[in-house]
Amino acid sequence: MEKIILREATINDSQTIFNFVKELAIYEKAEHEVKTSVKQVEESVFGKDSVTYAIICELDNKPIGMALYFFNYSTWLGRNGIYLEDLYVSPQYRGVGAGKALLKKLAQIAVEKKCGRIDWQVLDWNKPSIDFYDSIGAKGLTEWIPYRLTGEALEEFARS
Repeated sequence: MEKIILREATINDSQTIFNFVKELAIYEKAEHEVKTSVKQVEESVFGKDSVTYAIICELDNKPIGMALYFFNYSTWLGRNGIYLEDLYVSPQYRGVGAGKALLKKLAQIAVEKKCGRIDWQVLDWNKPSIDFYDSIGAKGLTEWIPYRLTGEALEEFARS
């Protein structure tokens, strides 16, 4: 019987995390937007000033997915929360319970750390993921519009 194992990622997982990021970008039709490298994953996720955490999901001692997250804060709740940056399971392993196991682990971390919520985003065309999130009781937010300041605009604004 195959058993899903979840474990905290280590620096030795940097290549695996990078590979999952690339796979996710391909799935989301945005491979060209990936600018990171294995070295940057090592530094940003596992460096001394990192605020990022990762969980690796394994099946038969093979990495099949990950959750990459960090803690945020809600002024309205007066509590920390978790922001799930990426939840990814390789296509051939979808349906074995890996995504649910990863999200459940994050929920357990959130409860243990007294967090008020877990937030994430999903592309509006990603019906399989939306259906999955709905099935676990998550609710899509419609009144909030995500904003992003990045690249040249970020640099220009910082200098202004």
